[in-house]
Parts: sequence; C-alpha cells; structure tokens
Amino acid sequence: MMRLDIVCVGRLKERHWRDAAAEYLKRLTPYARVQVAEVADRDVSADEARALAAEAADILKALPADAHVAVLEIGGAQRSSAGLAEWLDAHAVGGRGRVAFVIGGAAGLHPDVLARADERLSLGPLTLPHQLARVVLLEQLYRAFRISRAEPYHR
Repeated sequence: MMRLDIVCVGRLKERHWRDAAAEYLKRLTPYARVQVAEVADRDVSADEARALAAEAADILKALPADAHVAVLEIGGAQRSSAGLAEWLDAHAVGGRGRVAFVIGGAAGLHPDVLARADERLSLGPLTLPHQLARVVLLEQLYRAFRISRAEPYHR
C-alpha cells in the first residue's frame, strides 16, 4: 500500500477545514496510508527570514528520509487529475511507494526545503491559503486513486 506524508506549516484552525480534511483522509484509507504532520507556523511579520528558517528546520525533520518529496508552490508543474493519478501510479510501480508533499505557510518555503524537494508541484496559478491547499490536495489525491482504479467519483 502506498504511503503518503503531508507536511504542513500551520494547523487547521477552523472546524470546517478540519472536517473537510478528515473526510478526505477517511476516504483515502482504502488506498494509502496517509500521515499528516503539522509544524508550527511562525510570525513572519517581525523577521521573515528567521521565521522561514525555523519552519524549514521543522519541515526537514518531519520529512521521511525515504520519501520522494514534492513541494507545493505556484510555479511548480501542473497536472490534471488524471495526470496526478498517473504520477502516483508511476511512483508506486517504480518502487518509490512513499511520497511526501509539503505545504508552506504564509511566506512560502525556505530555500533549504526547496533544495530537499525532488520536484515542485502546483495546484494551479491561484494563490491558495494553506488550509484550503491542504483540503484541495487531499481531495485530488482521493480523486487520483479513484481514477487509477477506474472507480466512479461523484460529479
């Protein structure tokens, strides 16, 4: 079974985000083992560089050593839902059955995190709040597994 790690800066503060994330995590259970690690978001208003460095240290600690790491950022590669399904399948078949996704905070990601990334993915050209980005990523992962197995998905 594929293993997915999602490392996020910040926690889901509002109940609607927690409920949405929990629903997709539940739906993903038959397809993959999903681990979510939340690292503390830092106040970037006083010293952005220091805050990003502190977040980076926590992110790098949370990343599994054996995972293919994909950071989410606006300038990354964009994939359709079917393309994401093919991408996940390629990792599963290629012997890298563990993929980690990183979602940064308000100030983005520190260069050390970007350097650790095996690739950069984008959820699209829009800037999304990190809480929404997490829910969109979980939904798209669920959709990708359904596509890979030719299972119906509600429309």
